Amino acid sequence: MNQHLKIGITCYPSLGGSGVVATELGKLLAEKGHEVHFICHGVPFRLGSFHKNIIYHEIEVSDYYVFRYPPYDLSLATKMAQVAKTENLDILHVHYAMPHAVCAFLAKQMVGDQLKVVTTLHGTDITVLAQDESLKDLIRLAINESDAVTSVSRDLIKETREVLDISRDIDLAYNFVDERVYYPRPCLECRDDFAAPEEKVLMHISNFRPVKRVSDVIDIFEKVTRKIPSKLLLVGEGPDLPKIQCKIKEMGISDKVHFLGKQDDIAHVISMADVLLLPSEKESFGLVALEAMACGVPTVGSVAGGIPELVTHGDSGFLAPIGDTDQMAEYCISLFSDDKLAERMKKACLDRARNDFSSDRITSIYEAIYYRVLNREVPGLTSVS
Repeated sequence: MNQHLKIGITCYPSLGGSGVVATELGKLLAEKGHEVHFICHGVPFRLGSFHKNIIYHEIEVSDYYVFRYPPYDLSLATKMAQVAKTENLDILHVHYAMPHAVCAFLAKQMVGDQLKVVTTLHGTDITVLAQDESLKDLIRLAINESDAVTSVSRDLIKETREVLDISRDIDLAYNFVDERVYYPRPCLECRDDFAAPEEKVLMHISNFRPVKRVSDVIDIFEKVTRKIPSKLLLVGEGPDLPKIQCKIKEMGISDKVHFLGKQDDIAHVISMADVLLLPSEKESFGLVALEAMACGVPTVGSVAGGIPELVTHGDSGFLAPIGDTDQMAEYCISLFSDDKLAERMKKACLDRARNDFSSDRITSIYEAIYYRVLNREVPGLTSVS
């Protein structure tokens, strides 16, 4: 019997950790022979060129004049059901409970119980949307009606149970990076454009929202640069960027900070750094820290959300309480002042990324979940407890 599956994947196709992970997972599943159908309102930005076994289905939203707002959710549910029927999908794997799992629930009602739904929780659907009392019941329904639910960290599982009073099983499936893309890159020439050879490079990558505490990044850097010649590279854009630019100017450190905007080749960019700063207030997993880790760059960040599950304090980075910029700065200084420590941490980062968060390991976990909900036995796949 052909053990390959037909899998529908829905995610937000634009920039964002969930879309990155969903797209990379789809590509890896396709490489293993599964037929993958992306059902999204746009082509996922990480999908790139043609891939064997991958088909993209675009959602068309009705512009019927009586609708005050375009009914994206209903159009998505209809498209999911249509693709499931015409392509004989086995699984709908949706990333984010709201609205994707709700739409998948509706699609399953149209198609029948032979279609199985797997929902992956990435964070915002629980840490932000589920805090809204008007949405709680809908999100709880979507999670409880899924055939399997996964979470990107133990901390997010805990918060999901607490916020939504969920008792059902939730599988742990950490995020991952493709080792063929994320590895230490030779980038001395690019690095020389921003920092002198004797200077250290601190980096922060985010969407510059308040929860990322980018102001703390600036405070940490200012404390570090007093003692260690260094430069700060800021990657990304977002609502807090103008405020951060003003703060940097007021502090008189504009000549030491470079804004790189949004970047696609993150592995190349991160490889220029000596340390990644991640002082977030909330972080369900911290994908950027894993991307840095896979490139041999340690993280100095906060004890928030799933970060401690990813960054082992004193081994692959340093962690301090949220807002403790003095301690985070001291950690950076100690790292920059000890070449043996820096080399040991680089090796620990690479080992941890390649072993605990390898793409093959996490992909096998998802495969095991798919076969479990389909009640099919497949020997040789990673077991899921």
